[in-house]
Amino acid sequence: MKKNHADTFRIIVKTLTGLEQVLAAELIGIGIEDPVLLNRAVEFRGTMEQLYKANYLCRTAMRVLKVIAEFTVTDEDELYRKIKSVKWSDLLSVDRTLAVDAVVNRSVITHSHYAALKVKDAIVDRFREETGKRPSVDPERPDLRINIHINGTQCDVSIDSSGESLHKRGYRRVQGEAPLSEVLAAGMIMLSGWDGKTDLLDPMCGSGTILTEACMISSGMPAGYFRKHFGFEKWKDFDAALWESIKTEANRKIIPVSAAVYGFDKSSRTLNAAHINLQAAGFEKQVELKAIAFEHSSPPSDEGIIVTNPPYGERIKSGDIRMLYKMMGDVLKKYYTGWQAWLITSDSSALKSVGLRTSKKITLFNGPLECRYVKYELYSGSKKAKYR
Repeated sequence: MKKNHADTFRIIVKTLTGLEQVLAAELIGIGIEDPVLLNRAVEFRGTMEQLYKANYLCRTAMRVLKVIAEFTVTDEDELYRKIKSVKWSDLLSVDRTLAVDAVVNRSVITHSHYAALKVKDAIVDRFREETGKRPSVDPERPDLRINIHINGTQCDVSIDSSGESLHKRGYRRVQGEAPLSEVLAAGMIMLSGWDGKTDLLDPMCGSGTILTEACMISSGMPAGYFRKHFGFEKWKDFDAALWESIKTEANRKIIPVSAAVYGFDKSSRTLNAAHINLQAAGFEKQVELKAIAFEHSSPPSDEGIIVTNPPYGERIKSGDIRMLYKMMGDVLKKYYTGWQAWLITSDSSALKSVGLRTSKKITLFNGPLECRYVKYELYSGSKKAKYR
C-alpha cells in the first residue's frame, strides 16, 4: 500500500468517562485542530503522524482507532455485504491474523458477539474467494484488530492502532490490591491542575501508580515510553522512519522531575511494590516513600497537593469505612492546612464523613465503579489557592 501520511482520515481516541475534556486538551497540545467530544472518546480528522503521536504521547488515551469505512446497515445481511466490499487485502495479508470487536446500540442487530461473527465471516470469505486461503483469528494478539461500532443504522468500521489498551504503560512490575488504572491516575493528576513542580503527596499510595504517573508528567516522559508494541507497527503501511522520528523528538524533551513527590502507606509490603514499580520506571530516587499510616503522618512541607485513591468498595468492610473517612477529614483539617487534597471514592455516603466542604466534584469511573473525584481546599484565613 502506498504511504501518504499527509492524507487525513477520521480518528477516534477512546478514554474513560469524565476524562474527555482532558484528552481533548492533550490532543490540541500535539497539534490536533477542532477535536469533538464524544461519550468516552474524542474524534478528529488527522494524519498518520498524528495517530502515532496520540498513541505515544496522550496520557488519557485508552485506544486510538482509524476509521476505514462508514455506512448504514439495516440488517445482518447488509452488514455482511458491506463489510465484504471493503478491500481487506490493502490492510491484511492472508497469512496474518485478525480479531473483531463489536459494539451495538439501538440496532436491529441486537448482539455484539453476533455482529462481530458476521464481520469476521465476511472478511474471511472475501479472502477465500480471492486467494483460496483465509487469515486466522487470534483474539489475544492479532496482526489487525478490527472495531465495529453500530449505533442505530450507522456503522463505523475502524482498525485499532494501539494493540493492547494504552493504560498498560509497561512499567508496572507488581500489582497492588485493587490497582488504579494508569490512565485514570494520570487523568486525576491532570484534573487537579497540578503544575508538575509543586510538592505532591499520595498518603495511601498502594503500588505507586499515582506517584509514577506524576513523575512521568513532571519530567515530560511520554505515556508510551515503556511500551514495546503498538498495533500500528503490524500494519501494511507502517512507516518505521516516521515512528522513530516521533519517538526521538519526544524523548529528547524529557527533563528531570522538578517536583518533590512523596508516597505514604501503612503497609511496608505494599510500599515495597511501589518501590519496585518506581524503580522500573527510573523514578525510585525522585520519590520519597514512607511506611506510615495517614493518621500518624504530617505534611512533608508547608504547602502542596494530595492526590489519592483511599480504600472503598471491596477493599474495606462497610462498618469501618465511615470511621476511615472521618479520620481522613480530621487529619487533613488539623495537619494539612496550606495543602489542597483530591480523593476519589465510589462511596458517596462515606464521603460525607470527611466533614469538609468540597470545592469541586467530578464523576469518574474506576473500572465498573462510579466514583466522585472531590477537591478540598485546606487554606486558612484569606489565603487563596494556588491551583485552579
